[in-house]
Amino acid sequence: MSIIKAFKGLRPPVEIVKELASRPYDVLNSAEARVEAGGNPHSLLHVTKAEIDLPEGTDEHSQEVYDKVVENYNMFKKNGWLVQDEEEKLYIYAQTMDGRTQYGIVACAHSEDYMNGIIKKHELTRKDKEEDRMIHVRITNANVEPVFFAYPAHKEIDAIVENIVKNQKPVYDFVGKEDGFGHTLWVIDDKKTIDRLVEIFDKDIPAMYIADGHHRSAAAALIGQEKKAQNPNHTGKEEYNYFMTVIFPDNQLKIIDYNRVVKDLNGLSKDEFLAALNEAFVVEKMGAEIYKPSKLHEFSVYIDGEWYKLNAKPGTYNDNDPIGVLDVTILSNLVLDKILDIKDLRTSKRIDFVGGIRGLGELKRRVDNGEMVAAFALYPVSMQQLIDIADSGNIMPPKTTWFEPKLRSGLVIHELA
Repeated sequence: MSIIKAFKGLRPPVEIVKELASRPYDVLNSAEARVEAGGNPHSLLHVTKAEIDLPEGTDEHSQEVYDKVVENYNMFKKNGWLVQDEEEKLYIYAQTMDGRTQYGIVACAHSEDYMNGIIKKHELTRKDKEEDRMIHVRITNANVEPVFFAYPAHKEIDAIVENIVKNQKPVYDFVGKEDGFGHTLWVIDDKKTIDRLVEIFDKDIPAMYIADGHHRSAAAALIGQEKKAQNPNHTGKEEYNYFMTVIFPDNQLKIIDYNRVVKDLNGLSKDEFLAALNEAFVVEKMGAEIYKPSKLHEFSVYIDGEWYKLNAKPGTYNDNDPIGVLDVTILSNLVLDKILDIKDLRTSKRIDFVGGIRGLGELKRRVDNGEMVAAFALYPVSMQQLIDIADSGNIMPPKTTWFEPKLRSGLVIHELA
């Protein structure tokens, strides 16, 4: 069963929380972070993207940047922009987007649960990205940014969260100026409530699922193992055994589409390409208006100013295979690999990926401006598909899931000391 733990969160004063809380490090490049934090000394991007305080072009993985991370993090604490709670607590973090709110529990997970598979993965991680995040945890001795977990919805947990939300005033409640999403945080400081939540996870929640943040999860767990090996008096109760996460019930989460754009048609003309699609798909011309897929195994492709609907023909996919049923698998096997000769989505320079939060208009724009020659829109993966794959020990193809809203960094930080 799943281990969670209360902790003494490091949090900003309410009067600067909106300025301090930032989007995650991996959704902004250095130039975008420099603009977003411009004129705002409180932005946590000065810690998570510290290259913005150094000359443009500075390598974000250089020692100079890591030194700046430590300098800025210590300065935030010294200035009272981050203050540690005196007692161990849990927290409720609510996010509101397009009138829909999801409520997560901010807690610490155990690194051993990651190592033994109780915390389940659905993506592969890259060693270079793991190491970068490990350095961040190592030099700050903290989980500055949380990871995004899901758990099987549980009625008693729902009731506890609902009771706190209805009867307790939040400590933070603001709308992010960058995304327009609502961010609200409540502190759970009642020990009986904390103990009961810990007990429910321990007895009733068989697994937790990484929704977003595979590299941060791996890095945090590996740092826990590293510190364990370095401590001859290790007991298993040290704070470094745990890392910070926000855990949402699976029935409140929604995955949005993650689409593809390609730079060429592998030497084919438009007509030859569309003819090749006919082998595995029923192809229907939809015209110039944006067409969004409305069901599983339906796709749309945009090329030369026209949208086409594609329906995968029966027999071209396997609904009994947790990987074979995925539309990303169908598209990869039948179009990207077979027709376009794009074999490795992780390394190919001929393909790029566009999160659905940008809308299908972004696909159209990138084709119309000549940057790309064709775009593919997919129907989003479901939470149940993600869970089925994680439970079966399989790994999703690259760039399959996109969760929105993204967690705000800086509402709570977990120190390992």
